[in-house]
Amino acid sequence: MKGLYCKLGETAADAKFVVRETNVPSALGSNQVKVQVKACALSPLDIKLHEDLKFQRDLVPVGREIVGIVLQVGPKVTFFQPDDEVVGILPLDTAMSGLCDAVVINEHHLVQKPEKLSWVEAAGAIRDGLRAYTALHTLARMASGHTLLVLDGASPFGVLSIQLAHYHGVKVLASALSSEDQKFLEQLRPSVGVRESLVARVIGVWDAKVDLVDSCLEETGGLGVDIVMDSGVRLHEEEPEARCLLPYKHDIITLIGVGGHWVTTEQNLQLDPPDSRSLFLKAASLSFLNEEVWGASSARQGRYLHIMKDIVEKLSTGTLRPQLEDPVPLYDATVSMEMVQKNQVRKRLVIQL
Repeated sequence: MKGLYCKLGETAADAKFVVRETNVPSALGSNQVKVQVKACALSPLDIKLHEDLKFQRDLVPVGREIVGIVLQVGPKVTFFQPDDEVVGILPLDTAMSGLCDAVVINEHHLVQKPEKLSWVEAAGAIRDGLRAYTALHTLARMASGHTLLVLDGASPFGVLSIQLAHYHGVKVLASALSSEDQKFLEQLRPSVGVRESLVARVIGVWDAKVDLVDSCLEETGGLGVDIVMDSGVRLHEEEPEARCLLPYKHDIITLIGVGGHWVTTEQNLQLDPPDSRSLFLKAASLSFLNEEVWGASSARQGRYLHIMKDIVEKLSTGTLRPQLEDPVPLYDATVSMEMVQKNQVRKRLVIQL
């Protein structure tokens, strides 16, 4: 049986994706489940995270968001039985690639897949859905009546965040990185109910004449937004061209309101004393979004499963609708993963087995 792995080099740029033979354990552990994989989504591999966690291995499995059919269960498995359709995320320390024909996984990393939900949608949305729930519910304590700014709203993560926030009665503002993104966000509508736009205002930061801070303050009557979710932050005035459309950290601090929450994906964020002072004066909070924390700790396993169950339920009813590329066959997995790792794919990419 073959799977896709990342062969680590001295730097992240030296990483190569290769297909290798792998073996599935014949005997299952007490709480393990053997799943026949039907689809697997591809997400960028965080090589630095694996180094930080000191996973000593040359080959890192690729493809962790899986959906499939249960083939066999361990003696103490209570949640599933053979022929159940399941969706889940392989743990960080797994030795198996999700692009194998079958994988072995603990039952506490899986939830039932609703019958109406397609394989591709389930695999393609589970990770971004988990990030959206973690950011909005767990970190930002989202509530009806709040105002949310989603930076790069047309990204797969941004779209699910917008849909989830609108469902809970939150007023959503979103930034667009191109004219195509702006048009897409302006036409974003719920699948059921009133056909109003999901986004109250789209801020086209691709246009040099548009100011992000002024637009947010104008939309909130000068009070600032309650929640900001970024997709990266410029730490310095001079940054590579690829990061030129990211907001400067001072802009975010300026547009956030009193008691607001800033949820950042910027791992290397640095705040100077004046930045901290501004956040202090507003009684604002800063949280770092790392969705891997659910799988890295078993302290809140029940909440993790509850989140995944809610995601697949909202997917099956159309409340959440992910942005997906057309499914890709397994023989194109290596090339596809290289594109994903280099951020050359705008929508979420799913391999159909």
